[in-house]
Amino acid sequence: MKILKWIVGILVVLALLFYFVAMPFMREQTKKNSPETTNVYQEGGYDLLVNYSSPSKKGRVIFGELVPYDKVWRTGANEPTRFETKTDIMIKGKALPAGSYSLWTIPGKDKWQIIFNSEIPDWGATLSSMGQEATRNPETDVLQVEASVIDMSASQESFTITFDDSYGLFLSLAWDKTKVQLPIFRKT
Repeated sequence: MKILKWIVGILVVLALLFYFVAMPFMREQTKKNSPETTNVYQEGGYDLLVNYSSPSKKGRVIFGELVPYDKVWRTGANEPTRFETKTDIMIKGKALPAGSYSLWTIPGKDKWQIIFNSEIPDWGATLSSMGQEATRNPETDVLQVEASVIDMSASQESFTITFDDSYGLFLSLAWDKTKVQLPIFRKT
């Protein structure tokens, strides 16, 4: 019985060390390669924010290889992308209430599914899959829309999410030679 208590005690200490020391260290190290970026849009009655980690291409084939087609992606690196709106909005004609959401995507060759989820998990991918399996809970999806892929002529080195208001307001996701855009409107 004493040995069992001793083993359980060691396992608890190891788990705590992993959670409080190793995880923060890993996050700090990965953010050196995929820096955290925040974009804010506060014009025309909108108050929007997107926070994500921006990985780089580094000569890799991105979509279809590093980011597989037809599989849930946490949309960026390190943690899931966080999208916030302080007002009710419409995305591609569908309502998204004011709030904070995790942003997930399912990239396809010609179309992407973009998913706004009410849960914002810490890591966004399972450790057992070495980061290849997303931790999104589909039961907490709030909105899912589809966007067509726009092929860009020039390759973009870093993954970016921006608010583009050159001809209406769009949430734009771009990396390598791929771009998708979602139109955003204020809910009336």
